[in-house]
Amino acid sequence: MGNSFFSSRRARTALIASGIALAGGAGWLAQAQVGGDRGIAPVAASTDIQVSGVEVDVSADSGVEAREEAWREAQVKAWKELDGPDLPESRIVSLVSAIVIESERLGPKRYVATLGVVFDRQRASAYLGEDGRAARSAPMLVLPVTVSGGTQLMYEQRNPWQAAWAEFQAGQSRIDYVRPQGSGGESLLLTFGQTTRRSRVWWNNILDEFGAADVLVPIANLKYSYPGGPIEGTFTARHGPDSDFLASFTLRADNPDELPLMLAKAVARFDKLFESALASGRIQPDPTLDVKPGELNPAIQRLVDLGRRLRVQDEQRAQVEAAPAPTTSDGALSTAPIDRPPPEGSVALYTVQFASPDADSFSAILADVRATPGVRSSGVRSTAIGGTSVLTVSYSGSIGGLADALRAKGFSVQQGPTALLISR
Repeated sequence: MGNSFFSSRRARTALIASGIALAGGAGWLAQAQVGGDRGIAPVAASTDIQVSGVEVDVSADSGVEAREEAWREAQVKAWKELDGPDLPESRIVSLVSAIVIESERLGPKRYVATLGVVFDRQRASAYLGEDGRAARSAPMLVLPVTVSGGTQLMYEQRNPWQAAWAEFQAGQSRIDYVRPQGSGGESLLLTFGQTTRRSRVWWNNILDEFGAADVLVPIANLKYSYPGGPIEGTFTARHGPDSDFLASFTLRADNPDELPLMLAKAVARFDKLFESALASGRIQPDPTLDVKPGELNPAIQRLVDLGRRLRVQDEQRAQVEAAPAPTTSDGALSTAPIDRPPPEGSVALYTVQFASPDADSFSAILADVRATPGVRSSGVRSTAIGGTSVLTVSYSGSIGGLADALRAKGFSVQQGPTALLISR
């Protein structure tokens, strides 16, 4: 009996220990999903004026003297790139707030480098004016994607493309970038798969989380020739929840050591592309990302106006067809104008919009609308799987009656003058 007691006690202890181990293992797995070496905080945005990629090659009696002379030369070159007025070198140097070393090689009597020169905007604007103070874009969420070796990487782990965007000084850009850090749960939420979704519900949740109005997707497709060899980079700019193509370009790094410099140049070029697209009107927040209860966004309003015109045309046609031909007292056809209201129970056309995340939901909603009492016919005006589809519905009654009939079918309905927005 004693042995039996101790055996059962040891069994219970083993089970408890196993349960603790399993619980600890589950916690470790959950932590591993969001832990690890990931997340790069973006640099603080500054409104100072930065000129990057200034190349210098200076020889002198010593390496230190060569560097000092090269830095002065870089400041003058950067000032000329800004189309600044002719100023003494000492005055230009007084306007500089920082020198950024992008790459450098220092020899006994020679200095070769690529530098960035940062001018203090408050001091420099007296000579440059207020150029660059143009209105900025709406807040744009940036999702940098790296494609390499057949895989797509965003924030799952730290990578050079993410670092290049985190280090970009965006204060003087006309684009209001929203740059996630990519740590913790952000690495689970922001993945390459999100860039391929079209559902406005998904995008609205993410954009609201980061306080953004739209999304920019800069893609870097990196091809390594061989270990330690050249790297070919194909860069593609996309915009919006529908991944609209903006532009593409290529750059090359001779070896992995030059990869950060190539990516920094690519980020600066992306910024110019986005600014150009903003100026041409190609970058504007998608109106379907801002649908509020009780309101119709501009895109839907255009459909409402079209539906209103179609309704007037149909009412006029029904009035002419239903009215008997007028005659005079002697039985001849009368040429007097007809002025009477349309008959009761006439059929009108209305616009019905609904979210269609997939083909099954599109078919189900279409079938339910067609089966609604009073609906004579319906036609698909616009199909957007993963977005918002639009129907034209012929209904024998008012739009209020159609709204009530759809509510009876289990829909939530938002009513406009001649259009409805329905959802499950």
